[in-house]
Amino acid sequence: MRRTIAVAAVVLVLVTGCRWPQDVGTTLEDVRGGVLRVGVTESPPWTRVGDDGSVTGAEGELVQRLAQRLDARVQWHPGSESTLMAALKDRVLDLVVGGLDAKAPWTEEAALTRPYVTVRTVVAVPPGVATPTDLAGARVAVPAGTAEVAALRAAKADPVPVAEVTGEEGLPVVVGQWRLADLGLRETAHDLAVHDHVWAVPPGENGWQVEVERFLLALSHVEVERLLATAEREEAAR
Repeated sequence: MRRTIAVAAVVLVLVTGCRWPQDVGTTLEDVRGGVLRVGVTESPPWTRVGDDGSVTGAEGELVQRLAQRLDARVQWHPGSESTLMAALKDRVLDLVVGGLDAKAPWTEEAALTRPYVTVRTVVAVPPGVATPTDLAGARVAVPAGTAEVAALRAAKADPVPVAEVTGEEGLPVVVGQWRLADLGLRETAHDLAVHDHVWAVPPGENGWQVEVERFLLALSHVEVERLLATAEREEAAR
């Protein structure tokens, strides 16, 4: 009898041990047909937070699509990445977006989705401008106050900070790859940065993470680039 009980106990352990990890909470069930609480950092063209608290940009649009898919209403919570990730860990938020990179150091506070798009920041040239074979010594127009200024200096280029790249600078310029067609630019062989973009969800919410990833991974690279280009145009028109 004791042996039968012991065997049954072992079988129970083996069976339960083979199951998928159980969700810590019920995020997916709570969001579906309810409220999607989204933390957002401003990071144009991925996200832009208006004075009235509204959120636009490529990921602002994508979050609205996800909410529509789940019959949910979006509740935005702007803030810094560190503040939002802490709130995500405590399950005060369901999602955090804002141009997050897969290398973001938030693995203890959040679960990051698999990268859903990879984008490059490149040096490009307008018509009539010679393509630099080497960035060393080359004058390159670059948005002021960005990490790309430092990247150009590291390549020994001569950064020319501008408020906004328009393609009319008469110089090689630094742009996201999605802007090439809009500005009529020709890409060079010089990439300054490559970023894999992700979203962040509460740790342990496996069902919710799978749902978010399923949505993101169904997106085409072309569609995401289109949203980024649209956001750039809207930003330029402000």
